[in-house]
Amino acid sequence: MIIVPTVDGEIGILPLHAPLVATLKSGEIRVRYSDNEVEWFAVSGGYIQVCDDKVIILADQAVMSSTIDVERARKALELTQGLMSELSEDDSLGFDSCQADLRWCELQLEVAGKKRS
Repeated sequence: MIIVPTVDGEIGILPLHAPLVATLKSGEIRVRYSDNEVEWFAVSGGYIQVCDDKVIILADQAVMSSTIDVERARKALELTQGLMSELSEDDSLGFDSCQADLRWCELQLEVAGKKRS
């Protein structure tokens, strides 16, 4: 089973799922191989397609929880927070970009603690 965050809410996909195309939002993807074996991924958005018992995810950014460099994500978070504090109020594009980067760093840190079980 795969559980993904879509813009319409989380959905679970089991074998023989009906064909589907959906937009992903930032969040975590959970791949459940069995009752005891789950793998987590951080994803920053993209698309999912389900067809003929295949799941294809086209993500803006994605990383497996076990490969997240926590120290690097923390440093990126601090750097992004510093950049945000230096932006002028007129720079809405820069602020939006920093907010997306900030959310990505936070998401990686959130998912990093979830190792494959």
